[in-house]
Amino acid sequence: MNVNFFSMFGLKNAFEIDVNTLETNYRAIQSASHPDRFVTSTSTEKLQSLQTATLANEAYLTLKNPANRAKYCLALHNIDAVNELNTSMPVGFLMQQMDWREAMEEAKNAKDTDALEQLSAEMQLVAKGLQAELTDLLDIKKDYANATDATRKLIFIDKVSADIYQYIEYLEA
Repeated sequence: MNVNFFSMFGLKNAFEIDVNTLETNYRAIQSASHPDRFVTSTSTEKLQSLQTATLANEAYLTLKNPANRAKYCLALHNIDAVNELNTSMPVGFLMQQMDWREAMEEAKNAKDTDALEQLSAEMQLVAKGLQAELTDLLDIKKDYANATDATRKLIFIDKVSADIYQYIEYLEA
């Protein structure tokens, strides 16, 4: 079953989406396919409701996260944003990555949650700029090459941000 995630939630195929519509339609699908509604149903109907709920979860998680949504938009155009053969990044962003990683390591070694939170906030500002850039590149210009670069940058920020949050939680435990 090859379902378009945007169509599943009544959204247009675009990077910029109405998150409220996504949330509302996701809850409606989950409610309609909840196992409690199929207690007396046939095993085929139970399986179908489980498959619908599982697919809705996957689609929701993909579209809710901007980096995953950008990757999905590119995949709809047969572009793999994380293709191992295409790992080049602009030198400026590579330098920024090294600076962020170094700042994270220094803050971790110092057990400085304030510095980690400040670094995270700085990275989230860059992520917001990339999201605006992706709206322009994917939805307006249809510039998939530059959108792929922006998507890879956003994926990197997500990974480092997750590392930062995980370490903050560890320090606060």
